[in-house]
Amino acid sequence: MHKPRRKLTPFEKREHAEYRELVKKRMPRSRTLLRCAIAFAVGGAICCLGQFIGDVGTVFLKLDENTRGSFVSVTLIFIAALLTGIGVYDRIGRFAGAGSAVPITGFSNSIVAPAMEHRSEGIVMGVCAQLFSIAGPVLVFGITSSVVIGLITYFVQLLG
Repeated sequence: MHKPRRKLTPFEKREHAEYRELVKKRMPRSRTLLRCAIAFAVGGAICCLGQFIGDVGTVFLKLDENTRGSFVSVTLIFIAALLTGIGVYDRIGRFAGAGSAVPITGFSNSIVAPAMEHRSEGIVMGVCAQLFSIAGPVLVFGITSSVVIGLITYFVQLLG
């Protein structure tokens, strides 16, 4: 059991009120809605770029639907890796937040950035060893959870 709270004196009440006012003045305003809108806009712009690349591939390169998807993925991965290499994608990421991390370009960035950071340690122990340091756990948990869900679905269908 907890002890009942004691009553505050008028001085303590005034002190608490002053403190709350100070906190309200100094605390940064929440910009969650703005940050979500920016992430949505940038993620949408990346997806529109992917659509444009696919349309260019279909019109000019006469790609079929299966090849078009691969062409778009490889092109977006290349663009993101290039932008990461020249330092532009990090600025986009700081501005857009999850909007730049969610599309396939974010995966490309999460592979290239650690590899570049550790290149001074050599090819094997630097680049290759650190290549999947960020994306690796995401891949492991993603693949593991998809296998578990697949097994659950399989056994539920067997019983049903």
